[in-house]
Amino acid sequence: MVTHVELLIAFFIALITTFLITYPIKTLAYKWRVLDVPNDRKIHYKVTPRLGGLAIFIGAFMGVLYLQPHHEHIVGILSGAIVVIVTGLLDDRYDLRPIVKLIGQLVATSFLLSSGLIIERVTLPMIGVVDLGLFSVLVTVIWVVGITNAINFIDGLDGLATGITTIAFVCLFTMAIIDGQMIVAVLCIALIGANLGFLYHNFYPAKIYMGDCGSNFLGFMIAVISMLGLFKNVALFSFIIPIIILAVPIFDTFLAIIRRISRKESIARADNKHIHYQLIHNGYTHRQAVLIIYLFSSMFGVLAILFAKANMTLTLFIFIGILIMLQMLAEIGGLVLGGQRPLLTFLKRPFQKRERQQ
Repeated sequence: MVTHVELLIAFFIALITTFLITYPIKTLAYKWRVLDVPNDRKIHYKVTPRLGGLAIFIGAFMGVLYLQPHHEHIVGILSGAIVVIVTGLLDDRYDLRPIVKLIGQLVATSFLLSSGLIIERVTLPMIGVVDLGLFSVLVTVIWVVGITNAINFIDGLDGLATGITTIAFVCLFTMAIIDGQMIVAVLCIALIGANLGFLYHNFYPAKIYMGDCGSNFLGFMIAVISMLGLFKNVALFSFIIPIIILAVPIFDTFLAIIRRISRKESIARADNKHIHYQLIHNGYTHRQAVLIIYLFSSMFGVLAILFAKANMTLTLFIFIGILIMLQMLAEIGGLVLGGQRPLLTFLKRPFQKRERQQ
């Protein structure tokens, strides 16, 4: 049984390792020419190394290695993570075609499947536990690949993906401690430490980017940890909890897919219409845009934790809160009715009336 003190030590091992190793990895990125070059779509103006995901992986690995967890799926998870990292590194260096990246993600998922880590059932309201049967493998593949790419899509501003995934891991860690799911707690605490160690270098103005190797690795690990913990829970709506935690990247990915399909473009084609870019286009600074999304991600995380223990009445209020927050985020990002803000305008009216009276 891992103690709280051991978890804290693992956290600092991951944090310090990532913080320190990022310096030589930055040098290595310049040497290997693994660089992010500015273009019309991107908003940074200088060539920046993008090998930071390797530092996050090494730091998290050292934290987990200290705790040495024994679990039936640990080999499959590590093997899959290595495949994701290697695929991401090759993509950062050689700009792989989308189909090649997808193959890498499928190979990584196959290690999870071979270890027996599969979404076998979900719990639905008024129905109960539903065994997925033959569809379990397909659902697992869609979940892992979908979440991996959702984090990749949101990685567009300095420190954004690092912060969002850190918030997600904190929420997952909190629920793991409450439910006594120690393997989830171990993985989360190491990843939280690694992310925070990297965030020093990655927050605006970033000195190094995590690259696809980092965003894909973090997305892969969130998908895996959700399967280890939340999908194994037979509580009502258990399958919705990870979706709430990841509401911002999932919402952004959904909008991106709809946008590209409507324009008859490939869904893998990059653009500058994501929520974070829209915030900047609507007048927010780089730092403000990142902090706004941090705030919304944190609020969704709190709602997810409450949702996990909620009764039906509280569940209804949480769902209403989620819809309101998504509408607010879309309006702040200028994604509603050509930039109109009906909900925000409505919420401002009481304050405007009070100002007139004064």
